[in-house]
Amino acid sequence: MTEGLSGMLSSLLGGKGGDLIKSALQMFQEGSAKQGGLAGLLDQFMGAGLGDKAESWVGTGKNEAISGDEVEQALGSDKVDELAQKAGVSHDEAKEGMAEVLPKVVDKVTPQGELPDTGSLQEMLAKLLGSMK
Repeated sequence: MTEGLSGMLSSLLGGKGGDLIKSALQMFQEGSAKQGGLAGLLDQFMGAGLGDKAESWVGTGKNEAISGDEVEQALGSDKVDELAQKAGVSHDEAKEGMAEVLPKVVDKVTPQGELPDTGSLQEMLAKLLGSMK
């Protein structure tokens, strides 16, 4: 599964997009222990009034799209700035890139419509990061 996801992510955004994806994956991986990992990330979207969209990414149905402004609303401007800086892209490129990639990443790491446990998620993210080097 991680090989398919890695290829998909690499082809989604060329050039600096790959750096953004790596930065986002690192954020998920590093945040797992501190902020509840994927569940914590989804909670941020729910807290921002975007729960239906976030739940669609986990569920087995169609993924609802999200805008860059909604990503910024959920994650906060500081987190978008941090991602942009790590990836070497502008603030707007970071939030728009995350809007494109986030639903796909969450969908791929929740194939049965359930959140993976932290250990499984960490393992998947480590493989993805390793395959993108």
